[in-house]
Amino acid sequence: MSSARFTLFTASAVCALIILDTNIVAVSLPSIARDLSGSFADIEWVVSAYLLAFAALLLPAGSLADRFGRRRMLQLGLGLFGLASLACGAAPTLVFLDIARAAKGVGAALLLTSALAAIGHRFHEPEARMRAWAFWGACMGATITFAPLLGGLIASTLGWRWIFYINLPLVAVLAVMVRRSVEESRDSAAARLDPFGSLTFAGSLGYLIWALIDANQVGWGSAQTLGRLVIAAFLFGLFILVERNQARPMIDLQLMRSARFIGALLGMFAYAACAQVMMTLLPLYLQNGLQLSALAAGAGMLPFALAMLLTPRLGMRLSARLSSAQVFALGLLLVGAGNLLCGAAASYGGYLSFALASIVLGAGAGLLNGDTQKNIMACVPRERTGMASGLSTTTRFGAIVLAIGILGGILAARSGQLLREAVAGVAPGQLDKVGDMATRVAAGDLPAALAMVDPALRETLAPLAQHAFIGGFETVLQSAGVAALVFAVVVGVLLGRPLPVPQPLPAR
Repeated sequence: MSSARFTLFTASAVCALIILDTNIVAVSLPSIARDLSGSFADIEWVVSAYLLAFAALLLPAGSLADRFGRRRMLQLGLGLFGLASLACGAAPTLVFLDIARAAKGVGAALLLTSALAAIGHRFHEPEARMRAWAFWGACMGATITFAPLLGGLIASTLGWRWIFYINLPLVAVLAVMVRRSVEESRDSAAARLDPFGSLTFAGSLGYLIWALIDANQVGWGSAQTLGRLVIAAFLFGLFILVERNQARPMIDLQLMRSARFIGALLGMFAYAACAQVMMTLLPLYLQNGLQLSALAAGAGMLPFALAMLLTPRLGMRLSARLSSAQVFALGLLLVGAGNLLCGAAASYGGYLSFALASIVLGAGAGLLNGDTQKNIMACVPRERTGMASGLSTTTRFGAIVLAIGILGGILAARSGQLLREAVAGVAPGQLDKVGDMATRVAAGDLPAALAMVDPALRETLAPLAQHAFIGGFETVLQSAGVAALVFAVVVGVLLGRPLPVPQPLPAR
């Protein structure tokens, strides 16, 4: 195996570890909620604490990789990721687990940006870069395919804590591979560290997610929610102001003048928010709506995941005949149609109709996976691959965490409304308990939800609670489907514009 191929394999394996950890947790969320007595908002934070730290630190992590070296940041990230995985597995409470997940997100940010920058630096000729990103995309697709099944198997046999412990031997092996295969590389004109920009961006995203997750408990029009949204907007404005005044910013704002570059970012955002997020949300439907076990839910994700794995080959053939704009639009159209079909399948009931609909959704996701990264990286010069990888992955995981907050809010609000309407008809005396019941049902802890009501009513309310959850999830899928169709039009138009002309880098 040549040095370049070994570098590509190692960097792709590091990225695969991140994708594995992101997707393996989804099928274990109901088990975590039952074991640690969590509500739906609590399990949202199990996912969001990781993704929030991940997304918020991707931009500074890209700058660190450019400035101090990609291999050095890979080694640091592996150490932090391993220690945080150990803490997650041993977590005694949900708060402890959330803190450990956030620490793991920091390590993941260092790993992913450095790995992507290492690939971009090593493969800079157009044809070689295309093959490298195709291999990277295939590795990500294969990991996404088997992560839910592996997570279900581990959760069903060893328990949910082992989904974190499994990272420890993987981290040890990857540390050796990084040391032997990844040559040190830097951007000689890298930006100085930007702590104020990093803090304002992280604070903006954090307040926004906090507002979205807690809004269903404190009210969307409450002072807490509105205040957090105002603070998020203020901090984001400060972030833009800080970056405009930097000679070498974390984000090169000149790129935002290019419609093609904005289209590529929006394509990444739409893919992540409408398709990739379903790797986290659909297992909840399979377990809470269809009452499948963790292992069965993991296996139930295979039609979606296999379609996502296989369709990139079709995408490569289509790229020879269609423009990037047309391939992107087609992928988002399939994602939109797939979400709408999954929503119809949820209303119809049963697994078979859902499995068939999820194939359409997975096919659309497969066309977009990898191609999104390639289009963004093509818009920047080679020496700024760290910045580009940080920006693209920030967009990807920022979109996922935002989608979880928004779609989770839709699920909680709609299922709570449906449950309230159902309970009002059969047990109006229990209406004061509907809010707490709905959040327990959404978390996958139906026994805890039913324990809140009179024992004589539990048999009657159990199917009503399940149907309310299914109805809420149907609304989630419909919302994601419509959003994907709108993005298909916008992204298709923007990506049809010419590539930006590379601009010289400013002096330090």
